[in-house]
Amino acid sequence: MADAIEWLLLSYRIPTEPTRLRAGVWRRLKALGAVYLQNSLAALPASPEAERALRVLRNDISEMGGTAQLLRAEALAGQDEVVAAFNTARNEEYAEVIGRCRDFLAEIEEETTGEHFTYAELEENDEDLAKLKSWFDKIRARDRFGADRQQETAEALETCSAALEGFAERVYATETDQV
Repeated sequence: MADAIEWLLLSYRIPTEPTRLRAGVWRRLKALGAVYLQNSLAALPASPEAERALRVLRNDISEMGGTAQLLRAEALAGQDEVVAAFNTARNEEYAEVIGRCRDFLAEIEEETTGEHFTYAELEENDEDLAKLKSWFDKIRARDRFGADRQQETAEALETCSAALEGFAERVYATETDQV
């Protein structure tokens, strides 16, 4: 087993209605990169940032009429399973980015085939790629244990950058031809 990892555990109960409260807590924990050990028990590797975020969430749960406890813990057994769950969650997020990269490349191909070499298309595609890169950065920041698909995702983004650069050159060439 690797060195002991300090974990933050959030155990909570939320009123069953309205369901949007439960969904909101789930979304916030997912955005932090937390994994569920069981229903209403989420874990994150300890860090000052994670602790602040979970303290705020704990307070928000109380304001929703629920209860929550924030604990600091070290796994006595089963740490490898928690790390594996954490890596699986990151790999699933990386897979989503890779899928969006495929969509991005298909869009570039469609624009190229249709000869839509305009600055508006270039700007739109540039914004889309910036969003993908930002999403990747957020996942990578949560990837404390080096999930397997990080490098593959970085490579997919590089492919997208190269495709956008090629598209930009075609836009510039079209502009030059029209002058």
